[in-house]
Amino acid sequence: MGRPAQKGRALPKLKTLLANPATRWTSILVSAWYGHLNGKTLEITSDIALWYRPGTPVLPVRWVLVRDPDGKRGPQAFFSTDITLEPAEIIALYVRRWQIEVTFAETRAHLGVETQRQWTDKAIARTTPALLGLYSLISLWACDLLATKSTPYSAAWYRKTSLTFSDAIGAVRLQLWVGDINQHSPPHPEPHYIPTTRLKRMAQALCFAT
Repeated sequence: MGRPAQKGRALPKLKTLLANPATRWTSILVSAWYGHLNGKTLEITSDIALWYRPGTPVLPVRWVLVRDPDGKRGPQAFFSTDITLEPAEIIALYVRRWQIEVTFAETRAHLGVETQRQWTDKAIARTTPALLGLYSLISLWACDLLATKSTPYSAAWYRKTSLTFSDAIGAVRLQLWVGDINQHSPPHPEPHYIPTTRLKRMAQALCFAT
């Protein structure tokens, strides 16, 4: 007869549940959703099932099927191996991953995370937290510098609706390279000569900017 079965009858697929008019949907307010600062009302249905693949142990998972009442986004399905989480928590954790992914992508593109040229793992372990800290420092500094601007920077070929990390690091560089000089410039129109030491530091900063 063999050993006892580890799985039972297959459950309906999520596409089947989505199209079934008998599926019971519950409206919930999700605090974190794309582009909605005050939360978003979604319709969900959720349950616990067994995830089984031949050769692997049976794993209980909570699945959450989500549809947008406004129809602006297509239906989505979410899964979690932590079956104690509520559906709203699973959705919020998934949405939150976007900020994490963008942070690592920006630090890699602009600050060189994951492209260090050290020879030892300890050196990389020291550099990565320093670069992530620099990312936070630039973001906070840029918030102060750009708080007074009514409109974000515009690219040559399109109108930007929100600031990016490129704008943030550009504003900080401009403050470091030019802002300090302008603040100490005399009010009369006589030419102001840049000290040689300052000019050298600016040239070095430009050389190693990319």
